[in-house]
Amino acid sequence: MDERIKNISKMANLLRRDVVTMIHEAGDGHPGPALSCADIVAALYFDVMRVDPSNPGWPDRDRFILSKGHACPVVYAALAHKGYFDIAELPKLRTLGSILQGHPDMKKTPGIDMTSGSLGNGISIGIGMSLAGRLKGQNYFTYVITGDGELEEGIIWEALMTAKKYRLGRLIVFIDNNGMQSGGAVDKVSGLYPLYPKLEAFGWHCQEIDGHNIDEILIAVKAAQAEAERPSIILAHTIKGQGVPYMIGDNSWHKRVPTDEELKIALIALGGNEK
Repeated sequence: MDERIKNISKMANLLRRDVVTMIHEAGDGHPGPALSCADIVAALYFDVMRVDPSNPGWPDRDRFILSKGHACPVVYAALAHKGYFDIAELPKLRTLGSILQGHPDMKKTPGIDMTSGSLGNGISIGIGMSLAGRLKGQNYFTYVITGDGELEEGIIWEALMTAKKYRLGRLIVFIDNNGMQSGGAVDKVSGLYPLYPKLEAFGWHCQEIDGHNIDEILIAVKAAQAEAERPSIILAHTIKGQGVPYMIGDNSWHKRVPTDEELKIALIALGGNEK
């Protein structure tokens, strides 16, 4: 395996270990949806995005929006390991006075570009950021991760039309397509599928990948970055709870806390040590 890919994969597993540990210690949180997008988050923060942890507000930085804000523990872990704040903050997830809220808060957490959690709004916010960059003559990219359950929100489809209209080639959206939402399987809740032809019909540059394959993630990002006038969607097929045997594909782990014994099993499966 290429050293670059290997390092990102190792980081993704480290982020997963942090996620289950943080949620166990907090006694609350959403492990399933955080684990499904860990590979994408690791690739973005530790290879793709141009950011400066010593200067979180750097005007020319790439922007990132976690539209599925309940998955924030994985982003908090990435920010800590990137150097935005001390790793010692991670165990304080969801505690009173912590900089790590249950959903991302740009006024409390260094490195968070936009408060999120009200589902469906991330792409629209990304459009605003992308347009702002164009108006100011800046060349940053704006990256968004949205869940597939979010796509049932009407504002998503309005955003898809708007981004195409303004030819926002520096807007790149990942859809964390794990097939599940809090109420059950997406295909049982709504008529969302088939998804790819719908997205393509809105005029976006579309790609379909394995969201747990780092090489595919990086290749897709490079292709998206090369698009001058079309916004890009990367439909990433993922598995809810990826990496932890008893969580994989089990939607009960959308919002649930591992026991002490379950934490030990998870850490061993993810290549770490028992706690």
